[in-house]
Amino acid sequence: MCRHFAYLGPPVALTELLLTPVHGLYQQSWAPRRQSHGTVNADGFGLGWYPEHGDGTPARYRRAVPIWADPNLPDLARSLRSGAVLAAVRDATPGSSPDESANAPFGEGPWLFSHNGAVADWRQLTEDCGLSPSAPMLLGLAAQSDSALLWLLVHDRLRSGDPPATALAEVTRLTATVRPRARLNLLLTDGHSIAAIRWGDSLWYRAAAGTVTVASEPWDDEPRPDETRSEKPRPDDPAGWQEVPERSLLLATPASVRITPLSPLSPLAPRPVAERIAYP
Repeated sequence: MCRHFAYLGPPVALTELLLTPVHGLYQQSWAPRRQSHGTVNADGFGLGWYPEHGDGTPARYRRAVPIWADPNLPDLARSLRSGAVLAAVRDATPGSSPDESANAPFGEGPWLFSHNGAVADWRQLTEDCGLSPSAPMLLGLAAQSDSALLWLLVHDRLRSGDPPATALAEVTRLTATVRPRARLNLLLTDGHSIAAIRWGDSLWYRAAAGTVTVASEPWDDEPRPDETRSEKPRPDDPAGWQEVPERSLLLATPASVRITPLSPLSPLAPRPVAERIAYP
């Protein structure tokens, strides 16, 4: 498994999202509190961000070392600002590539993508789904891993014109139909909106005026006077965070969040189970 998050809102230093929060992604690399499979996410990490004055194409920084073992990260995160960020720490699926090419976020064009989970026997997945990917498509596989293959399938649908919700939901449906035990928490952004799937592990979101964060686990922005190093959630956690129901699709912008139930047989249900629009 892995831990990941995506943020949309006013530009902030990446350190405020990545390193500063108590129980944030940095701490989740060695002490996740709500991770159902695996205990340490030490097989690498990755950051993706959209430069404030860029052309809409994100930048990425990925390493194959634990996030706490990169001496360059604190200075990099302190010096970069962005209003759209996706980051992840990795607990690699056995048999996948050990190098940084297998670390999220994956990306092409305006997209950043991350997968938290695992797909058994992923090399046979396309054949079992009845798909016949072309040679150019397979040559685009970013790494030998289940996450990279899922990104290839999602990106192929995006290039074909599917909206993000349909692309994520359909890839989830196809995969879950032939791999019922697959864990498929997916996260996708173009720098303006976030699409996410909760399927097999935890997913939370927090929204306020002009900002939204979607994450594997909630975190605290500031340490509290009674802060301890306990890995157990405090009774008053998580302040401001809402849990996404299992087997759901989340669509979010800084102005709205919509959650829709999913099932293996139907990619999108007709009505959302929860919706918030135009935060005061």
